[in-house]
Formats: sequence, C-alpha cells, structure tokens
Amino acid sequence: MADTSVSSHLHQVQNAPIGIFDSGLGGLTVLHQLYRQLPQESIIYFGDTARVPYGTRSPGEIVQFMREILTWMLQQQVKMVVTACNTSSALALDTVQKEFPIPIIDLILPGAKAAVQQGKRIGVIATPATAASNAYKRAILEIDPSVRVWQVGCPEFVPLIEQNRIHDLYTKEVARDYLTFLLQQRIDTLVYGCTHYPHLAPVLRSLLPRSVKLIDPAEYVVAATAQELELLGLKNTHPPSPTRFCVTGCPQRFAQSSLPWLGYTPDIEAVCLAPAQSRLV
Repeated sequence: MADTSVSSHLHQVQNAPIGIFDSGLGGLTVLHQLYRQLPQESIIYFGDTARVPYGTRSPGEIVQFMREILTWMLQQQVKMVVTACNTSSALALDTVQKEFPIPIIDLILPGAKAAVQQGKRIGVIATPATAASNAYKRAILEIDPSVRVWQVGCPEFVPLIEQNRIHDLYTKEVARDYLTFLLQQRIDTLVYGCTHYPHLAPVLRSLLPRSVKLIDPAEYVVAATAQELELLGLKNTHPPSPTRFCVTGCPQRFAQSSLPWLGYTPDIEAVCLAPAQSRLV
C-alpha cells in the first residue's frame, strides 16, 4: 500500500507544472525555449507587470517581490521554478532559495558558462541593478579568470520593449549609445543580461560587427532545467496542459503586448499577490 502511495505521489509531482516568472514580457524568451526544448512540460507563466521594470528597484524590494511570487507559485503546486529575470537572480536568489522547498533554476550561471565557451572579451548588457550587482562578471571570472568582462546598465531598454517600441528610431539610438563603450573594448561576445533583450536582437545585430557572438541565457537555463528534471526524476509523463498566463497588472495590455512573441492572443489571469514574510521551510 505504501509503495502505491509513493508511486502515486511521484506521478502527481512529475505531472505538476513548471513555474516561470519575470517582471513582464522578457520571460517570454525563456518560455519560447521551454516550448522548444521541453515541449512535454506544463507551464505557468507569471509576469509581475504591475511593478515592471525591476532593474531600477532596490535589492530589498527585489527580495520581497521574489518571496511573494515564490509563495504564490507554491500555492499553484509547481514542481520547479525557473527565474526568467536576471535582476531577481542577481539580487534575491541567494537570499530566498533556502526558504522554499522546490528547485529554483537561475539564468546567470548557465549564461556565464555559455559566454566563456564562446569568447575572451565579453560584454554584458543588463538592467542597472543587475549590472551593479556584478553577478555576471563574478560568475564569468570564477569560470575563467583570464577572460575580460565589461558591463553596461541599460535602464531604457525594458520600458521601450514593454511599450512595443522596438522598431522606433529612438530605440536604435539608445542601443547605439549603450553599445559604444563595449565596442571600444573590442568585445567578441555579448551577453543578454536581461530576458527582455533578445527582443532587441534585430536592432543590436544591426549595430554590432558580424564577428560578435550573441549569448541568450534563456537557451542555456532551459538546458539546465532539463538536466535538473532528469536528475530528480521529475519529467512529465502525461500530455502537457495549456500554459497558464498570470499577471499582476492589466491582463488586456499583457495579452496585446505578448501577441507578436507568442503568435496568438493568450488568456490572461489577473493575480493579486499577498505580502510575504521571510520564511524558512
């Protein structure tokens, strides 16, 4: 009887969804990789759109936001959480990871490993908070101390992407300004230090030499997620459920903004997060 109960519980956990969260649209780049690499998994996508952008927030605020989101994720009975937000990974993950009883996969280490495999002169574009944390620089230099790393905070990128202004001439001029310093350093590799930034790929590619390699950590964090599922025996064994999309801001606005990236208009649930206290499980 006990064996049957254990087996039933394992199947229940295996077939539970993966939670993925970001401040807004950026996490859709990670969602795309989840669809591509792990098509059998059910997913809950959470966008904290009422508080976007995260990149100008204080570390204390980001820790609080992440606690609230992870508490909500536990209530949805997810089996694992993918942090599709570099700012949260950089500023809050070390603090909150031990407080929650589920695996939490972050972007920075997989992205750093991929960058080191590609180049020796690495530029990182990120939100001001992520750049100031030096999270990517530390991770890259721990892997290979001989690599040179330069970081640039890009405060205007996330608002421009959230406002669907990617193809504005103004956006290209902003991008040119942010890249000038990195190009002066003769970078050979550029890391998207924010999950929003792959949406700017056409703009960035038009301003960069062809020889500069672009690293999207979303691709590599999903590969790390697949490895973790395999290691823990948590791969889904049933057909996946439709993706749930949940936001703290305006559902209609997110549905409209996400259409170009998803190819369809998703149904969006409005969520009100409860304030979370520091917790140890």
